[in-house]
Amino acid sequence: MLQPGSGSVIVAFTFDDAPCEGLPGDTVAVALAVSGRLQLRRSPRGDLPRGAFCMMGSCQECVVWVDGERRPACQVRLEPGMVVRSGTIARGPGTGEAP
Repeated sequence: MLQPGSGSVIVAFTFDDAPCEGLPGDTVAVALAVSGRLQLRRSPRGDLPRGAFCMMGSCQECVVWVDGERRPACQVRLEPGMVVRSGTIARGPGTGEAP
């Protein structure tokens, strides 16, 4: 866990309404992984847990809702006050989660 006063600026954000923090320059996926949150969404078929896999935005396994937009968590840099919600990749009409 990041320690206030350690000389590093802490970036505060929320993930599914829980307070989270990371370092400037971290992606959402990295900040969540460091805090122990590895599951970022559930699959639309089979309801299986999903998280960051390729870490370069190709696989789309880490797609989450960032301030109301679906984005890969591994490609989004942290910003103070950002609201992140777990998400599901849409595989057809009506299968995506609402933010």
